[in-house]
Amino acid sequence: MKTSITKKLVLTALLMALTVVATMFIRIPLPLGYINLGDAFVLLSVFMLGPIYGTIAGGVGSALADLFGYITYAPGTLVIKTAMALISYLVYKVLSKVTKKAVIGEIVGGIAGAIIMAFGYFVYETLFFETAVVAIVNVPWNLVQGAVGVAISTTLMRIFSTTKILDRLQK
Repeated sequence: MKTSITKKLVLTALLMALTVVATMFIRIPLPLGYINLGDAFVLLSVFMLGPIYGTIAGGVGSALADLFGYITYAPGTLVIKTAMALISYLVYKVLSKVTKKAVIGEIVGGIAGAIIMAFGYFVYETLFFETAVVAIVNVPWNLVQGAVGVAISTTLMRIFSTTKILDRLQK
């Protein structure tokens, strides 16, 4: 039985809201700022809901968080997180089929998405601030944030798969 459109829309809205909350309120302090857990929910969204609904949840959820807190980043975030989610999904889907192990697809897909995200913000910040200095300083923190997102989303996907929560959500 396929997931109904209503259920997919509700899950999309839920994951979008969780992405906003994880981006705005769940922060891990670092020496030169912080990282947030929004990327974990961008990846979780696309792995759970697929390329259309998952990309909308992750991309729009991240952009909404920026609209509330860092409005100058919102347009870039919409494009960057959407690209992150889509690339992550494509790599995830291919590797999951080839290796027959979803966890490999989740990890490598998440890493690919994190690289796209760090590169995207590098380009956006270089154009926005008209200097690469700020953008270069942020690349390592973006990569750390992406790595944390990969670890958390992969862990949650393993829990959801093992406990059959994914199966129940997709009925």
